Amino acid sequence: MTDKRTQAEAEHSNMEKDPNDWVTGDEPMTGAQRSYLKTLCEEAKEDFDESLTKAQASTRIDELQERTGRGLSRQQGGNDRQRAH
Repeated sequence: MTDKRTQAEAEHSNMEKDPNDWVTGDEPMTGAQRSYLKTLCEEAKEDFDESLTKAQASTRIDELQERTGRGLSRQQGGNDRQRAH
């Protein structure tokens, strides 16, 4: 069971930290980011930029998720069943 203090601290955790503030944000994007971003780019019919940093890739993923509708139910607190195609 989570106490109120732990829950309050979690609401302000670094999971929502601005990618521009990441210590490793200027490193090349991760393999997971590359794979997911490539999928999103294909779905959105956008060019894939191989040279993005971790921070840039994160921002681009957010943008493309909004355009394609991916991740929408997760952002609204639901579970993302659309991925299980």
